[in-house]
Amino acid sequence: PSGAGKSTLVHLLGGLDRPSKGKVFFEGRDLYAIGQEQRAQIRNKRVGFVFQFYHLLPEFSALENVMLPHIMAGNKPAIARAQAAETLDLVGLSDRISHRPGALSGGERQRVAIARALINQPACLLMDEPTGNLDQHNAAQILVLLQQLQQDLGTAFIAVTHDLVLANKLDHQLRLVDGVLVN
Repeated sequence: PSGAGKSTLVHLLGGLDRPSKGKVFFEGRDLYAIGQEQRAQIRNKRVGFVFQFYHLLPEFSALENVMLPHIMAGNKPAIARAQAAETLDLVGLSDRISHRPGALSGGERQRVAIARALINQPACLLMDEPTGNLDQHNAAQILVLLQQLQQDLGTAFIAVTHDLVLANKLDHQLRLVDGVLVN
């Protein structure tokens, strides 16, 4: 349910928020025993984020929004542009690459956000309601894409969602009850 702490869980797992107690490990490292700069590098290169409210830059095109993390990871703009175009094609938006977020539907914005999360081929995708603004057809298409990425690249994904259809298609489900993860 709303207010259960799902978004907070994504923030903790991704090294965005510091836990009040306990530790968060990623690839064998305690995320909070390393410096902020190292956490930022891990977030950029090893973790992809898909937030419920997209967080797209309104003055950038879909292509530029997807390119940005690739450039920040040290890739040349021409390489980032080609990779972003390919990734947008994977999520069915090759015909919308020059559109800014304000000219895209909610579902298209979410697919741009998913493409942005995928561009650096992360080890883990952390997703907060990844299909929340998609119609059934596009939600199914994105789920197939995410499952293919998981299979091809060994990418793990963690989705926090109210969508039981999505949750039931994932390999493992946990519930968040009063701020506690239960099996």
